[in-house]
Amino acid sequence: MTNKKIVFTGGGSAGHVTPNIAIMNKLKAAGWDITYIGSRKGIEEDIIGKEDIPFHGISSGKLRRYFDWKNFSDPLRIIKGAMEALMILRKVKPKVVFSKGGFVTVPVVMAAKMLKIPVIIHESDITPGLANKIATKFATRVFVTFDETLNHFPSDKVLFTGSPIREELFKGKGQEGRAWLGFHEKKPILTIMGGSLGAKKINETLRQVLTQLTEQYQIVHLCGKGNMDRSLEGVKGYKQFEYINQELPDVLAASEFIISRAGANSIFEFLALRKPMLLIPLSRNASRGDQILNAQSFEKKGFAKVLFEEDLTTETLLTQLEALKNEKDQLQKNMSKDSAPNTLEIILKEIINTAK
Repeated sequence: MTNKKIVFTGGGSAGHVTPNIAIMNKLKAAGWDITYIGSRKGIEEDIIGKEDIPFHGISSGKLRRYFDWKNFSDPLRIIKGAMEALMILRKVKPKVVFSKGGFVTVPVVMAAKMLKIPVIIHESDITPGLANKIATKFATRVFVTFDETLNHFPSDKVLFTGSPIREELFKGKGQEGRAWLGFHEKKPILTIMGGSLGAKKINETLRQVLTQLTEQYQIVHLCGKGNMDRSLEGVKGYKQFEYINQELPDVLAASEFIISRAGANSIFEFLALRKPMLLIPLSRNASRGDQILNAQSFEKKGFAKVLFEEDLTTETLLTQLEALKNEKDQLQKNMSKDSAPNTLEIILKEIINTAK
């Protein structure tokens, strides 16, 4: 195949971008020419900017299931974005478009359909988001992370692939992670992350019991952009960051326990690394409930403990963390039995076949 050109799209949160990086790294090594289309000023521009991949920002609107005055103007943004994507795709001439989800992808897959470019979609969550539901109409293939998701898509399009995991995560060195954090080996490391946008309630609850927690753990707190608490800078055994990028594999290798939101990509990374996790999914008030279903699936399979945000207090956090510690061995045993598919190999093979 002489024209090995592919366009990736996905944005709105890091969960719609980082799995793309895992695939892009593999394709880069195989000599593919990669271009990325995302939203202007979205988190994807920052993340892709570190990857040495051409990035094009387009206009994108959010599609809502509820009333909002922006529902009248956003369709115009989507049409504008589709026109912009059309111009980019005409210039790049990719063999295939790979879409990870998020509202920016809708105009891109629409433009690809107009130009008869095959589209592959990857759905992370158990139930598809609105953007991917719309994009499916224009897609050639749909990949899913959970086997429970297969019945949400047309059987002739859907394929269970699992979640693409960044290979660099497996290369993390615990010793280097501890050295970078300035932590020792006498207390376990607990890493807390609320997703790329942070989690206000998790941050607040954690900080209220910081004294009790630092008696038992050394804490790495990824609190999200603009959520640092400068008054806690000197607390021994506590390190806070807005976001960790390059050092994350070493930090995760050093971590014994994880408290996290239940975004599909993150929890599958923890599963692959066999990290006991306490999941605090986004509530239905703040989302469509996809993280709740993700968390419940992991709890049912014995991979995680779950604490719903509505039940999150200082007391329940400490109680569930104690349960996580007590069940560590069993959770890791369950995780080690997980027979995950060879996701990257399956996806690469499908991309090559689709491009042909």
